[in-house]
Amino acid sequence: MSLHPADSPGLLLWRATLRWQRLITAVLKPLDLTHVQFVLLASTWWLTHVADETPSQRRLADYAGTDPMMTSQVLRVLQAKGLITRTAHPDDSRAHSIRVTRPGASLAKRAISVVEAADADFFRPAGNQKTLLNLLHHLAD
Repeated sequence: MSLHPADSPGLLLWRATLRWQRLITAVLKPLDLTHVQFVLLASTWWLTHVADETPSQRRLADYAGTDPMMTSQVLRVLQAKGLITRTAHPDDSRAHSIRVTRPGASLAKRAISVVEAADADFFRPAGNQKTLLNLLHHLAD
């Protein structure tokens, strides 16, 4: 039995994801951040300022769900922008420890606020946010 494309959950998820990505790209543009730069900067800020850890590059990639090679490239860009520092990891000479600079922390907090507001508007039609989060957690795991 063949579904009409409008009844395909995968296609609808794809379309919703593209629409959401365009929205996030637009709200981050004035902050001079790409979506992946935001994810890595915000994740680094959260790990260092909330979880109180100094993540390695690998830990950050695992946490953010990003490809390790791409993570390395994006972190170099964030470092060049003065938003993070990468230093030799104290326990592994092949690894880097990642920290957010003061300007990086300030930008991360502003960007998180902007993205959270965009998310709230985007996902409002989905109704109960707790139910939506439970579903998304289930689908993401």
